[in-house]
Amino acid sequence: MGSLLTSRAIAEIAGLDAGEYERIIKLLGREPHPVEVWLFSALWSEHCSYKSSLTHLRKLPRAGARTLRAAGEENAGILDIGDGWAIAFKVESHNHPSAVAPYQGAATGVGGIHRDILAVGARPIAALNSLHFGYPITDSTYRLIEGVVRGIGDYGNALGVPTLGGETYFAPEYQGKPIVNAFSLGIARIDKLVSARARGVGNRVLYLGAATGPDGVGGAAFASETLTDESRENLPAIQIGNPFREKLLVEAIMEMVEANLIVAMQDMGAAGLASSTAETAARGAVGMRIYLDKVPLRGGVSQPQEVLLSESQERMLLIVRLEDVEAVQQIADKWGLPCIDIGEILSEERLEYWWKGEKVAELPPKALLAGEGAPVYDHPRQPPDYLKEVERFEEDSISDIASPQDLLRHLRTLLMHPNLSDKRWIYEQYDRMVGGGTMGSAADLPSTAPTWRLPYQQRALSMTLDGNPWWVEANPRIGTALAVAEAARQVACSGAIPLGITNCLNFGSPRSPEVYWQFVEAVEGLKDACEALSLPVTGGNVSFYNQDETGPILPTPVIGVVGLIEDALRSWVPLAMPQETAELYLIGDEAAIFNPTLGSSHYLREGHGVRYSPPPRLSLRSERSLINLLPRLASEGLLLAAQDVSDGGLLIALLEMAFAGGVGFTVSQVEGARTDAFWFGEDGGRVVIAVSHRDAKRVCQLVERAGLAWHRLGTSIPKAGWAQVKGPRVELILDLISLMGIWKSALPIMLRA
Repeated sequence: MGSLLTSRAIAEIAGLDAGEYERIIKLLGREPHPVEVWLFSALWSEHCSYKSSLTHLRKLPRAGARTLRAAGEENAGILDIGDGWAIAFKVESHNHPSAVAPYQGAATGVGGIHRDILAVGARPIAALNSLHFGYPITDSTYRLIEGVVRGIGDYGNALGVPTLGGETYFAPEYQGKPIVNAFSLGIARIDKLVSARARGVGNRVLYLGAATGPDGVGGAAFASETLTDESRENLPAIQIGNPFREKLLVEAIMEMVEANLIVAMQDMGAAGLASSTAETAARGAVGMRIYLDKVPLRGGVSQPQEVLLSESQERMLLIVRLEDVEAVQQIADKWGLPCIDIGEILSEERLEYWWKGEKVAELPPKALLAGEGAPVYDHPRQPPDYLKEVERFEEDSISDIASPQDLLRHLRTLLMHPNLSDKRWIYEQYDRMVGGGTMGSAADLPSTAPTWRLPYQQRALSMTLDGNPWWVEANPRIGTALAVAEAARQVACSGAIPLGITNCLNFGSPRSPEVYWQFVEAVEGLKDACEALSLPVTGGNVSFYNQDETGPILPTPVIGVVGLIEDALRSWVPLAMPQETAELYLIGDEAAIFNPTLGSSHYLREGHGVRYSPPPRLSLRSERSLINLLPRLASEGLLLAAQDVSDGGLLIALLEMAFAGGVGFTVSQVEGARTDAFWFGEDGGRVVIAVSHRDAKRVCQLVERAGLAWHRLGTSIPKAGWAQVKGPRVELILDLISLMGIWKSALPIMLRA
């Protein structure tokens, strides 16, 4: 069982501080055995226990009218979409593994998030991703980008789940420490949902899937530390994925779910078998007896803690009634998967782990869990000094655009920026159409939010994953609220009613008072926006310690929103300007339309070298009105196209619509606004819509009834290769062919592709 000295030594090696070790002794009423120390070190890691974030995450609204399982209750949030169907969706980070081994880190991030969805009995049907890399793009950054994108594409394509969209962002602060967030959406019949709550004394604990190897041992702890040169060499902490085996796992579990053979289920993700057994037992208020030597092994695994903490991929833990074990194993055998009986459910709340006839650990499952036995911290925090520069910024210190040449020069600069240029080089490596449910495609007929049609139904799901770290850096609370509003607005632009959100909060070390202040303020902004927009938080992830010797990443909350279109064939709204003459309107918040600002815009950063400025304008009241109005306009058939205004500003949004439709346009600026702020400001609460001339009056009336403002921008011009931009100080004809060439070629040129 190990000596006292051995246990204390292990605790120090494993990263448990003295106070946490004493907490373990108090919980157990004795000194922990060596294997138990390893269990605590993994499950009390930041990655598993949320010990530095849980205090603040508890403030978030977790229930809504459609909520079937609140955030944290199961492996993924679950919402009722009617007609007996539910959706499950979630986003998680795989940042540290992707920094060390880009291909496998990204690939296993995709596999892991799909298994979270599978674990509730839902079939994964769509994926998104949010990627952040260093800029300018160096050789090392290129290798990261190439590996991450290829890993996402190879795994998702082989698994047969379409990657519908996402975002890719570039900034110096991500150099060497990329952000790789993976999102999965699944569907299930409500009566087929599976819980992660173990129950039924005497029920069997089954191990399903790949053999356990040394890959990923210590992965949870690795993801809970700052990146260093030494940790970047930590390849044993990186898992190795096999998408073809995961495909077999998906089909086998779907067959078992359909036959009602699974009592409870959990994927073996972070901390592997240790977390899956502890979490299912604790949720169900039962115990388990697990025989570790029955687990199928490979790769020289020889110690019980290695079996418990391995994060080998494509593995699931099943709780099955004794009389159903044979049927489950027959299905597993049919799909070529090992399915081993490794234990049983106990009535008393205790976990027993046995290894070759010896009990190597015995402890209460709740002692290991977040919010239960695990410690909860609220670290010191203080606002960063740079906020003084934000406060000192004066917009009048920036000279407004005064000539057509200036406007064109700034426009070209923005179109060449990798944050705003065409991401075709990335998304063409993903299969977006597999499964036959994708409406449109990223290249040919996009919408502001990717959309997937439910099988054999008129309904469809729209989804997005988005965030702007520059806004959050300027003001974490407002910037995060803006990210929520933007994601919901994008979904509404497609014609969908936003239903709920998931999030991945990526930050540096919580031990830094400045970073922790940013995190807490971001959670407050998330709370503000979700309450104002009536969007429940269905779940998510916190990723800390995204920093190295050069400092932390930008504060990077990534927001995922899913919405529902009831009659997709009639109400779905594309992004592309139509192949007919249409009226173009800017609708939304009155102040944002008629008195726009330049805060935290790409224009300020790239055109004037201003890093610190206030965040864009935000009105949550206007945002709520917009996300309610847009689906109504779509359902009445009044929208020919829609695009939200965000990164890059209004003119970039108009050009994206024109490029997608192959049409031109003529537009005019409002009177009294700054030229640069009107065309390039990134204030929230604004959407460009295209409507037919006969419907324009009706649309304007509905906009006004919603308490919003409108400005008639101009008209689209079918088959034109030019656009006209007019204002009080500037009038310019744009060559759309040449501008589209710049926009499309910028990223491939940077990546030498």
